Amino acid sequence: MSMSDPLADMCTRIRNAVNARHESVRVPASNVKRSVADVLQREGYIGGYTEESEGARHYLRLRLNYRQDRKATLAGIRRVSRPGLRVYVNKGEIPRVYGGLGVAIMSTSLGVMSGQEAWREKVGGEVICYVW
Repeated sequence: MSMSDPLADMCTRIRNAVNARHESVRVPASNVKRSVADVLQREGYIGGYTEESEGARHYLRLRLNYRQDRKATLAGIRRVSRPGLRVYVNKGEIPRVYGGLGVAIMSTSLGVMSGQEAWREKVGGEVICYVW
């Protein structure tokens, strides 16, 4: 099966797992997905991730975080830039998600990082997704 947007697939798998209240979700691995998982872990949306392999295929197993009232710390995730419409921003145009309550994940010349980290480093780039 050919997939035109693997990052959108990752976002959808995470969103579906959170809605179904799963403890973890498995996504096919790539370097960009590993970097996005690092940002999600640093921001506290996931508990961590491990790498699994089945033969020649590699996967990331993301552990989802839940609060005491069984609500997920990750309420939503939305893909912004997509293959048909790439979204780039300058260092002064970095979006704030839900007035600073969420995180914009960006791909910059310094690597994949949160919007706040990109603002601190004074770099722009492609907006991958919003997480809140």
